[in-house]
Amino acid sequence: MILTAENTAIVLDSTADFPDAPERFPNFRVVPLYVRFGDESFRDYVDIEPAQFYERLQSAAELPTTSQPTPGDFLAAYESLGGYERILSLQISSTLSGTYGSAVTAGEMLGDGRVRVVDTRTVSASLALLALAVQRRLEQGTTDEEIDALVERYGREHYLLFTVNTLEYLQKGGRIGRAAALAGAMLNIKPILTIRDGEVVPLKKVRGAAKAFEEFKQLFEETSTDSPRLKVGIAHAAAPERMAALHELVRDVRPQAEIEIETQLGAVIGTHAGPGTVGFFWFED
Repeated sequence: MILTAENTAIVLDSTADFPDAPERFPNFRVVPLYVRFGDESFRDYVDIEPAQFYERLQSAAELPTTSQPTPGDFLAAYESLGGYERILSLQISSTLSGTYGSAVTAGEMLGDGRVRVVDTRTVSASLALLALAVQRRLEQGTTDEEIDALVERYGREHYLLFTVNTLEYLQKGGRIGRAAALAGAMLNIKPILTIRDGEVVPLKKVRGAAKAFEEFKQLFEETSTDSPRLKVGIAHAAAPERMAALHELVRDVRPQAEIEIETQLGAVIGTHAGPGTVGFFWFED
């Protein structure tokens, strides 16, 4: 079967930080995760926008919690796509969230074999970049085998870097130990982090945000070439000036690259990363 944008839909979850995807592409849907402040539950990007979330986070007595969509949430999205012969459901790494499991269950509940769920092993704008690469192939006409090859190559060749303003949120969310968070705060350590095999891991530790950006630039120069095929994503958490600095870095270092997505981290990713986080993602397609 030839897969096209007319017969194949793409379903993301809100951790892709790509809320306007359905406005840009009629065959896209986004299923929100949940963030909870005390007894109040909000759907990511639906009930609470990033700006509202970061404002509320400043005065919150306790860190909010997050939860995955239910299988019913995914089932509703799949059922809304009855006009499509196939559905590609691209989800946040299964090691970071149970979202993938909910999507798989919903596909089984639908029971017509139209849904294929992909564990992307990544998150945020990196997930959005993969979805956009899939969409380019759908617009040209593609096959399951070509999508398989793309997903496999993306897993090997894409780059994902992020640095946080404070390790406090990663520690509270259980992503790093308390001792590491305390040491980082005392020494003004800015860890440069990535995701490998679906897990958050440190690449390097530097002192200060300026040094972190120097490391971003060096790795970007070492691992990319200046070409329109170079696709870039930038994300920030209540730090627009840092996103602007990364935008300028891309324009200076790789002027032919296409910045496909510039976005603010939503409530769910923002809960774990914290304000001041900036993410930098690239892939040659």
